[in-house]
Amino acid sequence: MSTFTDELKRKDIRIGLVPTMGYLHEGHLSLFQLLEGRCDLKAASIFVNPIQFGAGDDLDKYPRDEIRDVELLESVGCELVFAPSSDEMYPADFQTYVNVEELSKPLCGKFRPDHFRGVATIVLRLFNITGCSMAAFGLKDYQQARVIEQMTRDLNLSVELAFGETVRESDGLAMSSRNKYLSKKDRELAALIPKSLEWVKEQAASGVSNYSEIVAGMREILESKPGVEIQYIEAVNPQTLEFQSEVGEGVQILIAVYIGGTRLIDNVRISMSGVKRLV
Repeated sequence: MSTFTDELKRKDIRIGLVPTMGYLHEGHLSLFQLLEGRCDLKAASIFVNPIQFGAGDDLDKYPRDEIRDVELLESVGCELVFAPSSDEMYPADFQTYVNVEELSKPLCGKFRPDHFRGVATIVLRLFNITGCSMAAFGLKDYQQARVIEQMTRDLNLSVELAFGETVRESDGLAMSSRNKYLSKKDRELAALIPKSLEWVKEQAASGVSNYSEIVAGMREILESKPGVEIQYIEAVNPQTLEFQSEVGEGVQILIAVYIGGTRLIDNVRISMSGVKRLV
C-alpha cells in the first residue's frame, strides 16, 4: 500500500481517506461526500483495530462482512480499499503508541482507559501508510473526533480533516455498526437516546441550563422503560471536553448507555445552527 500510494503522490494525486472498522452503513458512506472536489482519489480502510478494545469489549463478535463493504464502497465511488490483517498492522515487535493526554481522559476514557491510545495510534499509522492528503470522520463519536483533530495538529500532520454530522435512522437513533446487536425490544429502547437529546435541546432553548436538572430529565426519559443502563451523561466544552455546569449555547452533551449488553454513544451540540465543525 505504501509503495502504491507513494507512486500516486509522485504524480501529484491527492488521496482522500475514510478510515473504518467495516460493517458499513449510510453514516460511513456519507463521509465520501466530504471528499468530493477536494481530492483526486477516494480511499477507505477496513480494519477492526484490536488495540482500541479493552477487556470485556466486543472485539471477537464485532460484525464483519468485507465483501459487502467493498461493494458498498464501490457504489459511492471509492477507488482504493486497504484491508490489512492484525498481524500486518501489529507485528510481534510492535511497541510504539500515540497518546493524546488530556482529551483521552474524560467521558469514554474513564471507562476505556487505553481506547483512545489505540485510536490515535491506528489513525496515525493509516495516515502514514496511505499517504492521504485528506481524511473524513463522523461526529457520532465526538471525543474520538477531537482526539484525532488534536493529534493531527500537535504532530503537524499535513492531513486536512473533515467531519460529517451523525447520520440517523428514521426514529433518530444514530447509525452504528453495533446496532446489529440489538434485538427488536432493544431497538425500541434505543430510540430513547435521541429522544433524550432532543429534550435537552428543547430545555436549553426554553432557558433551562442547570446541569443537574438536565441530567435528571434525561435519566427520567432513558429509564422510563427497563433495560437501559446509563454509563454517563456529560455536558462539556466542545474543544477541551471539560465539564460544564451550565448547559447553554455551544455546550456539547455526550451520552453512553448499555442496552441489552450493547454499548451505544451519541451527542448533541446546544446550538441553533447545529454542529457544522468541531471548533
